[in-house]
Amino acid sequence: MSLKNLKREDLELLSYTDLTEMILLENKKAMNTSLIFHKICDLLGLSESDYSSKIGDFYTSLTTDKRFLLLENAEWDLKDRHVVDIVVADDDEEEDDEDSQEEEEEEESFEEDIDAVNDSDALEDDSDDLDDLVVMSEEELEEN
Repeated sequence: MSLKNLKREDLELLSYTDLTEMILLENKKAMNTSLIFHKICDLLGLSESDYSSKIGDFYTSLTTDKRFLLLENAEWDLKDRHVVDIVVADDDEEEDDEDSQEEEEEEESFEEDIDAVNDSDALEDDSDDLDDLVVMSEEELEEN
């Protein structure tokens, strides 16, 4: 259904985002916010002051509607026309590898420390330290 074939009353029943979708489908190319909203204002017979007062809300509605995609050149297009590629930079992979290597080295160092403590040659006789300990009651503590 073409926008030109719709009556003004029918156009007024549609949301700005629905009109945007129809405009993008008819034009078959991406468009910037200003151009899209100017076309909507022309279709609905809105004044320049209406344009100025509503353009911000229109932009917000485009950003929250999942049908649209803001391209790098600041133009809007239908998300269905684009494939999203996720690119992982090599720098990120190298940093992850370095972080993993550091974690492994820390774990190995910690395990070596534990092995040294558990080694029978490394254990010292701590029983002499306990000979000087004395158990005191609360009354004896208060007196001292």
